[in-house]
Amino acid sequence: MNMFLLAPFMPLQGSEYAKSVDLLYEFIFWLGVVFFIGIVGSMAYFVFKYKRVGEPRNIPQFSHNFALEVTWSVIPLIIVIVIFFWGFDSYMSNRIAPNDSLEIKVYAKKWQWEFEYPDGTRTLGEFHVPKDKPVKLIMSSDDVIHSFFLPTMRQKMDVLPGRYTTLWFQPTVEGKHQVFCTEYCGDGHSEMMAELTVDSQDKYKEWIENGGLDKDTPLDQLGARLYKSRNCNTCHSIDGTRIQGPTFKGIWGRTERITGGTTVVVDENYVRESVMDPNAKVVEGYERGVMPTYKGLLKDREVNAIIEYMKTLK
Repeated sequence: MNMFLLAPFMPLQGSEYAKSVDLLYEFIFWLGVVFFIGIVGSMAYFVFKYKRVGEPRNIPQFSHNFALEVTWSVIPLIIVIVIFFWGFDSYMSNRIAPNDSLEIKVYAKKWQWEFEYPDGTRTLGEFHVPKDKPVKLIMSSDDVIHSFFLPTMRQKMDVLPGRYTTLWFQPTVEGKHQVFCTEYCGDGHSEMMAELTVDSQDKYKEWIENGGLDKDTPLDQLGARLYKSRNCNTCHSIDGTRIQGPTFKGIWGRTERITGGTTVVVDENYVRESVMDPNAKVVEGYERGVMPTYKGLLKDREVNAIIEYMKTLK
């Protein structure tokens, strides 16, 4: 457990590294509190103790106090050196992932996170890892600069186009952990989130084997969940608002004009085609190339779930 009083105000400590980061942060915080009280308190005391009373009188002149000057220079220097090496040691210990780390590739694109496992399993907007297993993320961007931030692990790293960046962590707390993008990347930046699930070893093995497919939730309810978890909401509204792509509200069964002058009815075949090949038939007035393909990322049941959810949006 964290020994400092600031712990309740910090995010969950999801790894041992998070504990070391918090320990240093809280040391600096309380050190600042002690110095603030000491310095400001002394100032207030001297103001009242030595305030002028009666007529002005001559004050003896003092040049300096060598011992005092050395003291207030050496003590802060020692504290700064201790903080530097403490922080540097923590930083360096977190730079190189253990050799037995689970490597997951992370692809950032406007405005979603895609994850690929060593066995070829791919997910959007969520990923699973086993508890107490080192995890190394190898990240790249398909478009602009993004930033992968996992608060509970105290980890953040920029994700850049044209190169790879990495970070690693060893999760110690099972459950859900939120991922954010902390580099402004366009209209959907605030919605560019993902969810990390830390599983037990057995539960993680089961998740890998069945690909994480939800077989129990009714299709329309599953579709409503996928609408957010697969980041459909960054481009398609459900209230009629126009954003990057056509709104889902009332779209089912409607005839849409396609770029090039043809028309198409929004039905099962059109939705499936648009999910797998978004540029095949782009609705007139919307930009081509914005929506990425979900081919290989969504299973048939998930596509059917999104279709059933769209049918409910009258």
